[in-house]
Amino acid sequence: MDIDHHYAVGVEWEGNLGSGTLDYKSYSRDNIVTAEGNPSIGGSSDTAFRGSPERWNPEELMVAALAQCHMLSYLHAAATNGVVVTAYSDAATATMRQTNDGGGHFTSVTLHPVVTISAGDPALALSLHAEAGAKCFIAQSVNFPVHHEPTILLEDDPL
Repeated sequence: MDIDHHYAVGVEWEGNLGSGTLDYKSYSRDNIVTAEGNPSIGGSSDTAFRGSPERWNPEELMVAALAQCHMLSYLHAAATNGVVVTAYSDAATATMRQTNDGGGHFTSVTLHPVVTISAGDPALALSLHAEAGAKCFIAQSVNFPVHHEPTILLEDDPL
C-alpha cells in the first residue's frame, strides 16, 4: 500500500535593506526557514552569490538532507539485519556546476559515512549502504548520482 506524507515549510525573506531588489547588490539574501514545531533555520545564499557565511544555504541543506536521510535509512537497515551500530558520522561532499546562463545543477554527492559497530558481520554492515541508498527518500528523488564511500569500524578495535 502506498502512503502519502505531506510536509509544509515556510521561507520568509529578511533581506530588504531599504530599496528591495533595485539591483543585484541592493539586497541581502538572508531568510528564515520554518516548519511548525521546529526551531527556525537562518538561511541565505552561498557566499559566491552574496550570501551570509554564517547561515545555511540551499546547497548545504540539500547535501545535509541526503546525508541525514542516508544515515536514517542505514540505521533502519542495520537494526533489521542484526548489525548493532554504536556510532555514525559523515563528512559529505558535493559538486554543483554553475552554467553560463546563470543556472546550475548538482553533478554528484558523495557520502563518507564512518560507522562503528559492536555486533554483526562487518561485510554485511558495509553492504547495507547500498540498501540504505535505495531506500533513502531524498536520494531516490534527485537526478544526480549519490555515491557512498563508507568505512566500517569495530567498536573494540583501536584506531
